Formats: sequence, C-alpha cells, structure tokens
Amino acid sequence: MPSEIITLKSTESDHFYMTRKNKKKNPDRIEIKKYDPVARKHVVYKEKK
Repeated sequence: MPSEIITLKSTESDHFYMTRKNKKKNPDRIEIKKYDPVARKHVVYKEKK
C-alpha cells in the first residue's frame, strides 16, 4: 500500500496531528498550515520522521 501514516508536528508547540500520505505521489516532506489548539492560532506543521 503506497499510503503511510505520518506525523505533522507544530513549529510553535509540542502539538501534533497524525494523517495519511501517498508516498508515491508526494515523496517530499510536507508542510501544512493548520490550527494549533495549544498556541491558539494557525501555524505551520511540518512532517517529522
């Protein structure tokens, strides 16, 4: 199965999201702007290993 579960970590706090990503279509690490409930604002989440 090409999709794997990845972890997106906030750049402002220790909060993280878990989601799926298709590694064949998107082999690079992703960055998404999402809401961080700890920081109470939208911040950049980066994929971590």
